[in-house]
Amino acid sequence: MTIKLLITGGTFDKEYDELHGTLKFKDTHIHEMLRLGRSRLDVKVRTVMMVDSLEMTDEDRELIVRNCRKSPEDRIVVTHGTDTMSETAKALGKAKIEGKTIVLTGAMIPYAFGSSDGLFNLGSALSFVQTLPAGVYVAMHGMVFPWDNVRKIRQLGVFENER
Repeated sequence: MTIKLLITGGTFDKEYDELHGTLKFKDTHIHEMLRLGRSRLDVKVRTVMMVDSLEMTDEDRELIVRNCRKSPEDRIVVTHGTDTMSETAKALGKAKIEGKTIVLTGAMIPYAFGSSDGLFNLGSALSFVQTLPAGVYVAMHGMVFPWDNVRKIRQLGVFENER
């Protein structure tokens, strides 16, 4: 089973710019994370974009939908910023992409900071995408939520069922 891993940016891949005191994107950390996690999965990585999810547009979400639809793989993990991950999950769910399992995941703390939840979330998402039936899901902190029943509680930094 080959898993497509689509990179869209988000906290997963942010780094600290010491000169400007800001977070920025340089390159994805996914390859290093897969190596550190000793992943033996057949994974094809594609960087779709590197954006903060708060800056993600409807056109960006449509690009993610198109990439999932066109992918020959039927198991897809999307790395995404957590602030609007639920919105992208809803866009994917409403697109009704048949016969594919799509799992979105992210991180609250950048991987480059060393104390990130990203490695755990990536591993969980890779496990969930292999075992869940076709559909769209959000995987965070060991939990999985269907696309139409998930929200982020920003004050707590957690995801929960919407209803």
